[in-house]
Amino acid sequence: MSERALTIPNTSSLPISIPCRDGVILGGHIWTAETAKPHGSVIVNPATGVLARYYHRYAQFLVRHGFDVLTFDYRGIGQSRPVKLRGAGYRWRDWGERDFDAALQWLISHRRSDPLMVVGHSVGGFLPGLAEHAPMIDRMLTVGAQYAWWGDYMPSRRATLFLKWHVAMPALTAFCGYFPGRRLGWLEDLPKGVANEWSFRGPRFERSHPKSERAEALRRMAAVKATILAVAVSDDELGTVPAIRRTLGYYTGAQRQSVLLHPADFGRDAIGHFGLFHDSFKSSFWTDTLSWLREGLNPWSSAKIMETQIE
Repeated sequence: MSERALTIPNTSSLPISIPCRDGVILGGHIWTAETAKPHGSVIVNPATGVLARYYHRYAQFLVRHGFDVLTFDYRGIGQSRPVKLRGAGYRWRDWGERDFDAALQWLISHRRSDPLMVVGHSVGGFLPGLAEHAPMIDRMLTVGAQYAWWGDYMPSRRATLFLKWHVAMPALTAFCGYFPGRRLGWLEDLPKGVANEWSFRGPRFERSHPKSERAEALRRMAAVKATILAVAVSDDELGTVPAIRRTLGYYTGAQRQSVLLHPADFGRDAIGHFGLFHDSFKSSFWTDTLSWLREGLNPWSSAKIMETQIE
């Protein structure tokens, strides 16, 4: 624990600036529990094209239950968006190698207590493996964690999603110089590099790296030693069971558990890719996550899915 932790006021939320090693400054918030000894420190990693503020209510929930929480926007998004997004050379891998790593270093140097944890939604559950300092993470909870290879999409929705994200998105990105998602109501605007990595990535994520960098990317993923609980939802069209397995297959050095939840488990007709972070799940899913974050206990142990594997 760093002495710098004493610089964080005992307040519910404080805006912060997070410097990355390449000079980019990210916007975020630190949410501080009103207790002298928190249960731990948590970073919430957003999904692609989702503002950090979407997770603020979950952060507030964790704070009320005794955790310190850091939320932030990746470069090109929300509080970390430059004046001009057109032509910005930001890539998906930058969000892991630079942005998440910077957020992780910030929390390491300011944290008031261990363990050090990550809650990662969608690509936010994959990006930690690209960060140099990821071996310092103690525990991770991932929700729908994947990197959007079209072959893992829900079969009944695969053709529609392929046309949307792998035909329309790259075409619009080429025309505009960035992806105008907000105008379309398709998430937030995305930097060109991020949109194109999504559109053109294949079944092996490292093949989007130059050949000389692929071994290092795989080494970093394997260096993560955290215990990971990966949540899949049966009606998630993106974070399917094959997609979750594909992501977990890269975390070869981690202790991994995976569970498949169903809308009926929560008395719902549908949940999808985003629903679990809606505050209507405060008394159910959110409360369940406390067992994992506090004690490393899987609250859905009866919902385990098959051993992780990767093609």
